[in-house]
Amino acid sequence: MTLNIGVLAIQGDVREHKNHLAKVGANPVEVRTLSDLEKVQGLIIPGGESTTIGMLMAEEGLIDAIRKRVTEEQFPVYGTCAGLILLAKEVIGPSPARLGLMDITADRNAYGRQLASFETKIPIKILAEGPEFPAVFIRAPQIRQYGPQVIPLATYDGQVVMAEEGPLLVSAFHPEMSGDVRIHEYFVNKVRKTLNV
Repeated sequence: MTLNIGVLAIQGDVREHKNHLAKVGANPVEVRTLSDLEKVQGLIIPGGESTTIGMLMAEEGLIDAIRKRVTEEQFPVYGTCAGLILLAKEVIGPSPARLGLMDITADRNAYGRQLASFETKIPIKILAEGPEFPAVFIRAPQIRQYGPQVIPLATYDGQVVMAEEGPLLVSAFHPEMSGDVRIHEYFVNKVRKTLNV
């Protein structure tokens, strides 16, 4: 069964996420409206400007609809960079419209401005096989605190930069900007497990 995996198509590396999803055997679907959301079994929220993305999601009714699906269906959502901020229950700094589903505290732009962007290799617990992951950090947030149900999956310089809680997955870095598709493969398999397919 080929899964329809949504990529929120408001800002960010939509095409790159879609390419990675296609490489791991999923059918990528751009999500902008409620009808788009109904067609997918999982959703990736890319990077971008979290305040703008949140406001546009709220205008379309997507925030309430995604919250409902996560609560009622254990709908899998993966947030990268700004997506992490949108999924966080608590945010250091302004972030008015967000999903607030994951028991983490996110610190916006914790690694500085665009000029402070960098790439590094980090070990990730769910990727036991193979080399360390080439993680690209661009104006990236950090996870400052996390609740008891949150599982840290990767750290960089002592701070959690990837984590999981139930159907939710977040990373502070941009996996779609590397040639490595293992995190996208993990997320697609997570969706399969949720659906028992």
